Amino acid sequence: AMTKITQFIIVRKPLFVALFFTVIMVLYAQFVLGYFSECFRMDDGTNSLGLTFSYNQSDVLSFFSVRTSDQLICYGNFLRVWDSIFPLFYTLMYCFWFRYFFKTKPILLLFPIAHMCLDWAENYTELLMMDEFFSTAEINTTTVNIGSMLTSFKWVFSGITYLLILYGIFLKIRAAIVNSRQS
Repeated sequence: AMTKITQFIIVRKPLFVALFFTVIMVLYAQFVLGYFSECFRMDDGTNSLGLTFSYNQSDVLSFFSVRTSDQLICYGNFLRVWDSIFPLFYTLMYCFWFRYFFKTKPILLLFPIAHMCLDWAENYTELLMMDEFFSTAEINTTTVNIGSMLTSFKWVFSGITYLLILYGIFLKIRAAIVNSRQS
C-alpha cells in the first residue's frame, strides 16, 4: 500500500518526480559516468562506441587497438556496471515526463523503455566484440553490424523520446495560453 506522501508525489505530482529524476540523471552522468570513464578516455577520437550513431569494423578495431588492455578492461567494467545503471535513471526520468505530459497515453512509455533495452543490448554486444578482440585481435563483422544497428536504433528511439517531450512542452504552453485567455 502506498503511503499518502508517496501517492501524492507519484500520482498527483509527476512533475516533481520528473524533475527529481532529471537532476539524478544529470548528476549521475556528470559525476559517476564521468568519473568511471576516465580510465579508458583518449584525447583524440571517440571515447565510447555507444556515443556514435553507427560504426563499422574498422571503427571498432581502431577503438580497441588504441587502448591498452587495462583501458579495455576498464571499458568492459564500465559497460557492465555504470553504463548499465544509467538507462534506468534516464528511463525513469523520461517515463515521469511522459506521465506529466501524456497521462492518458501510457503506450508512449514504450519509446523510452525500448531506448533502455536497446542501450543494454548495445552494451552486451560491445562486450562480445571486446571478448572477440581479446581472443583473436579480430571482430566478427556480423557482431559489429548488430552492435552498430542497435546503436543506431537506440539513438532513433532517443530522438523520438525527445521529440515527444518537446511536443508535450508545446501542448502545456498552448494549454496555459488558452487558459489565460479564458480567464
